[in-house]
Amino acid sequence: MRAIINPSTLTGSIDASKSKSDMQRACAAALLHVGTTFIHEPGNSNDDIAALDVIQKLGASIKVRGNEIEINSNGVQPVNDHINCGESGLGIRMFTPIAALSNRTLEMNGSGSLLKRPMDFFDQIFPLLGISISSNQGKLPIQITGPLKPASIDVDGSLSSQFLTGLLMAYSASKAQNVVINVNDLKSKPYIDMTLKVLKSFGMQVPVVTSYEQFSFLDSSPVNVPDPIHYTIEGDWSGAAFLFVAGAISGKVFIKGMKSDSPQADRKILQAIEDSGAQIEFTDEKYIVSPAALSAFKFDATECPDLFPPLVALASYCKGTTEILGANRLTHKESNRALTLQDVFGKMGVQVDLQGDRMLVHGGVKLLSAHVHSHHDHRIAMAVAVAALGAEGKITIDDAEAIDKSYPDFYRHMISLGADIILETN
Repeated sequence: MRAIINPSTLTGSIDASKSKSDMQRACAAALLHVGTTFIHEPGNSNDDIAALDVIQKLGASIKVRGNEIEINSNGVQPVNDHINCGESGLGIRMFTPIAALSNRTLEMNGSGSLLKRPMDFFDQIFPLLGISISSNQGKLPIQITGPLKPASIDVDGSLSSQFLTGLLMAYSASKAQNVVINVNDLKSKPYIDMTLKVLKSFGMQVPVVTSYEQFSFLDSSPVNVPDPIHYTIEGDWSGAAFLFVAGAISGKVFIKGMKSDSPQADRKILQAIEDSGAQIEFTDEKYIVSPAALSAFKFDATECPDLFPPLVALASYCKGTTEILGANRLTHKESNRALTLQDVFGKMGVQVDLQGDRMLVHGGVKLLSAHVHSHHDHRIAMAVAVAALGAEGKITIDDAEAIDKSYPDFYRHMISLGADIILETN
């Protein structure tokens, strides 16, 4: 699909999309919960759909009723030997340890860019947990045979917190006792907070956390688990970040459905909006964002690397040079996002410099009409679409359907706010 975005002024109110991070964790917890779970206000992204498919293949049954999903499970009891997580990095890294709770030999696989992303973490850790594993030189597909046997281990948290999320869920479900997961250099700590929140909400064993360096499973005594469980999916701060930037660039936008106390890492977009000088307020359970004279800012995105694309879009309109830290976290995303952002925004006339872990965006220039490619990356497509709102002419995005991975309603939401977007099928 091709998206053509013309300069536009936005106004209006929008309900944010649902968090795929929260949705996927809830699906995993519903699989592990022996009983019934009702997920309210579920997400509908490709990653969410993939998660539902995974838990069905691992033994859960699913009924969809309007804006509610009923999930019944007796735990991990695979009914299919081939598990495909689509293009979800969280999905493969979280569900692989969970699938390993079974003693059945399973193939874990994915599609698209996920096939190129490193998975050698499993090669290093799984043998320590009694899991047999065979991988494609540290990449997908991988074959595993469990069952996982919890043990005290040391893990590297510098690449992603998603591996740890899977281990925490699997350890909890297996009633681990007197074992510790020691973590070195953990990144994206707020995402682990999300995982702990879900464990608690589902009545699962929650480890004792010490400075995000030790996760101790001390007592496997039974807890009082409610049944059925009712769980409501949060609004997505990762997707809403693009709406906040759109409001800062191109018009007064009212954003509803966001929890101001959410543990989601990308809630930090509020800090960037404020630091840029845009007008923002929270009233009557909604955020209101309006344009103003925008100035360069400094932002550390090490714990929230998914904010890089909307931050670059925002910085493009900020007079001066914006410095964003944490660029080293961008190598193994759907694309190499640092280089991709440099490429696509360069085509629009915005200079982006990469200096080790620093990204410098030279903003305050008029964005040029351009024809770019999303690089099959959902966040790149959304960043370009938002930046295009204030450009001097139309901007065309090829492979614009990449947004379906996380925010399939993005263009529809933007159009409802007044964006002049034409969608063409190739």
